[in-house]
Amino acid sequence: MKQIAADIGGTFTDLTGVDGGGVFSTAKTLTTPHDHAVGVLDGLDKLGAHLPDTELFLHGSTIAINTVLQRVGATTALITTEGFRDVYEIGRGNRSDPYNLFFGKPTPLVRRRLRREVRERVLADGSVRTPLDIAAATALIEELRGTGVESVAVCLLHSYANPEHELALGRLFGQLWPEAYVTLSHEIMREYREYERTSTTVLNAYVGPVVSRYLDSLTERLAQRGFRGRLLIMQSNGGIMSVETARRSPVRMMESGPVAGVIGAAALADALGRPRLIPFDMGGTTAKTSLVKDGEVDISPGYYIGGYATGHPMSLPVVNIVEVGSGGGSIAWVDAAGALKVGPRSAGASPGPACYGLGGDRPTVTDANLILGRLGASRFLGGEMQLDRAAAEAAIREHVAEPLGLDVVAAARGIVTIADAQMSLAVRAVSVEKGEDPREFALVATGGAGPLHAVSIARELSIGTVVVPVLPGQFSAKGMLSSQVRHDLTRTQLAAFEPATIEHYAVTLKSLAAEAAARLRADVGEPAETPAVHHFLELRYRGQEFTIAVPVPEDGLSTATYAAVRADFDAMHDRLYGHQAPDEAVEAIGVRTVISLPLGGSAGEMPAAEPASGPALPVDTRPVVLHGGGPDPVLCPVYDREALGPGHRITGPAVVQEATSSVVFYEGDVLTVAPDQSLVIAVGSPA
Repeated sequence: MKQIAADIGGTFTDLTGVDGGGVFSTAKTLTTPHDHAVGVLDGLDKLGAHLPDTELFLHGSTIAINTVLQRVGATTALITTEGFRDVYEIGRGNRSDPYNLFFGKPTPLVRRRLRREVRERVLADGSVRTPLDIAAATALIEELRGTGVESVAVCLLHSYANPEHELALGRLFGQLWPEAYVTLSHEIMREYREYERTSTTVLNAYVGPVVSRYLDSLTERLAQRGFRGRLLIMQSNGGIMSVETARRSPVRMMESGPVAGVIGAAALADALGRPRLIPFDMGGTTAKTSLVKDGEVDISPGYYIGGYATGHPMSLPVVNIVEVGSGGGSIAWVDAAGALKVGPRSAGASPGPACYGLGGDRPTVTDANLILGRLGASRFLGGEMQLDRAAAEAAIREHVAEPLGLDVVAAARGIVTIADAQMSLAVRAVSVEKGEDPREFALVATGGAGPLHAVSIARELSIGTVVVPVLPGQFSAKGMLSSQVRHDLTRTQLAAFEPATIEHYAVTLKSLAAEAAARLRADVGEPAETPAVHHFLELRYRGQEFTIAVPVPEDGLSTATYAAVRADFDAMHDRLYGHQAPDEAVEAIGVRTVISLPLGGSAGEMPAAEPASGPALPVDTRPVVLHGGGPDPVLCPVYDREALGPGHRITGPAVVQEATSSVVFYEGDVLTVAPDQSLVIAVGSPA
């Protein structure tokens, strides 16, 4: 195979391969939490991959973010400027949940006894007020060596303006303690906001040894199988990077698994003729959703690992994803007050849902779907895994139905209804809460469980179209093949934005462009084509706290383009906030440069399908309890997706099954097979 992409999820590991002719092959295996590389290798065996012929191996995973969420990272120390030891724990003064009497700030990943200070001081303009005390720093490093610390985060005050002292500490570590994993904050981000910069640096140090060991193990095992191509890692910003970059900056791969599906959905926009999409990916552990507008992915400048209220801020560009703990393996439970809950705990890959027959005894969303007839017991994973209906019934009866005084079917309906409601709120969060009307978008359903629930969610939000692309169960892995090598670089430089200062920012942008080009060459060598480079100015009205990223004109920054940039800022402010102030003074906080380069390979294609020559014929019928209907099942026709061709049209209610997923749609819905073999469902009126 010419190209291979692998995506490690909480329950399944998905692989997609593309041969020299651009034709796909896929594999899905259970994730192996004890050693994630085993699941990847199992998938390669199942895929029949011949690694000596493979030129490119793309990889995304949830390893980094799970390390933080489960708090199983390396023992980490933090070194900061004298007097600023507790910035990391104090954080921000805002109270995100003001009416919660038991609200608590995030628990730091570094204990206070391992947060240490060094005597030095750099001012905001980059000038040195107090030189670094080398003798004290040397003694501190020697002391930390005996504390069991494996990783060290170094975040000195204003090092974004002048990293001289951080570089000196880095050299000291290289001399005195070379085996330590050391993260220097200016190498991760060069922006102000001390708390966020410290948190991002600590996150990198905390996951660094874990991710590095995994990447080393995977690299070695692939090499043993003859792989001599290029291994690239998915980033949270939707781009990809080299293994070497990932080892140094693993914080950039926090959301490397989920974002690939969003990138894949964006690549579908042109083919579908629908520039406004809501990607919806429901896997075994979580459900993720995002937004694609005008074919472009929605990217945020930061993210909270573990949620805004109690999570850890990460100030790096990330595809704007809302994630909820409602996956196929999410466990249903009854709380002390007698209320039915679903998630966020998941049965994962081991032991998995009760119906997998792998030792799980807790009821999950997958068990509920099996009871309701939405899943077929004999066709799961293309028939490789037989689902145990009796085990699913026993789990739901014991843990949900009997405690609530319900029969098993009613309990299963409750589980699915709650999961749908939680996922609908996630879709609202990326659309309605961002000022977008979800009715203007098409919902792109992916993941093994996404097509099962997508039409229910669309009906809840009055979304008129649901699209199920080819290979929905492996869509994240497939999406990686549409990715680009990408780097986002920033530099904080605060000054009034006026003609007299604009040349200063032009010089900084040239410096960032050179640094970005060097990073790209380090990832993929000398590019055969010219990378795309986009520059932005971070502007705000004087007195404001946050900024707007305003694109720099193609002609660059100069006194001649000043008026155009200022007018663009006013217009963007009006578009975002409903007002503008052309007569007010504007400040520039810094600059941002984005460099990207297509891989130059093929994202692959399915074998050409002949247009439908006759009506679609069901292969089976099955009683299914439908969303919004009564408690009694409806006898629904079941179609095999492999037997459907472009032009086929099916009216609901019906089920379309394939190896790794199933689509359920309802009365009033009409499914049409598009020319690219996507299933396009025109959703009827909401229930």
